[in-house]
Amino acid sequence: MKRKIIVEHNEDGYTAYPVGHKGVVVGQGETYEEALEDVKSAIRAHIEVFGADAFAPEESVVEAFVAEVTV
Repeated sequence: MKRKIIVEHNEDGYTAYPVGHKGVVVGQGETYEEALEDVKSAIRAHIEVFGADAFAPEESVVEAFVAEVTV
């Protein structure tokens, strides 16, 4: 299963999470690669517990945007 993953870099390291996912799955690491491996592991574990339908079909995500707002 191919997934689109967002990876954020901050002062504590890297955080990664999938696009088009129902629920929360997050990976973390000191490097980009560690965060990707961690989120892949978290996705596999989530599928084992909740099933593959916890993910929206990949084709349902047409575009992903990063926006900045003031709250």
